[in-house]
Amino acid sequence: MQRAEAHVFIATSLDGYIARPDGGLDWLLQAQASAPAGEDFGHARFMQGIDALVMGRKTYETVLGFDPWPYPGLPVHVMSRRGAVAIPAALAGQVRPACLPPGGLLQSLAQAGTRRVYLDGGELIQAFLADGLVDTMTITTVPVLLGSGRRLFGPLPADGHWALAEVRHWSNGFVQASYCRAGAPPGP
Repeated sequence: MQRAEAHVFIATSLDGYIARPDGGLDWLLQAQASAPAGEDFGHARFMQGIDALVMGRKTYETVLGFDPWPYPGLPVHVMSRRGAVAIPAALAGQVRPACLPPGGLLQSLAQAGTRRVYLDGGELIQAFLADGLVDTMTITTVPVLLGSGRRLFGPLPADGHWALAEVRHWSNGFVQASYCRAGAPPGP
């Protein structure tokens, strides 16, 4: 059965953390302030090829605090192992809880016409990687050491083989590497 493609676009600290232990992203926001004027590190171009977003509950709860909501008009599916997800009335038509396992969700989205999905959230990305369901990853490494926090990668049932597709760097020290899973379609 066909499934939607799953793509990761995320930043990590130099020591591999995507957030502080409490989920804080202050370090990333501070680092982005050093970006050249108008630079989004390819995020807008990436998002142009995305049909829907799948995120974990913790990431969703963090993003709810952003003003304005960063994904206007994009369908957002929130996966949670802890049950119900609170959805504000303003996002009721756009944000939906997702109760299927990763593979089932990607198949269901494909049946509904979704071709490319953006995965966001460390535990969620780890679950999709463990099931062999991530097609591409674009990882921007920020030159800061956090020492502890939430990691991007976790245990896997087997080695995962990836091909380097592109490397970019900026004067503020950000380094971005894009990878395709062996046998995966090209990214968005």
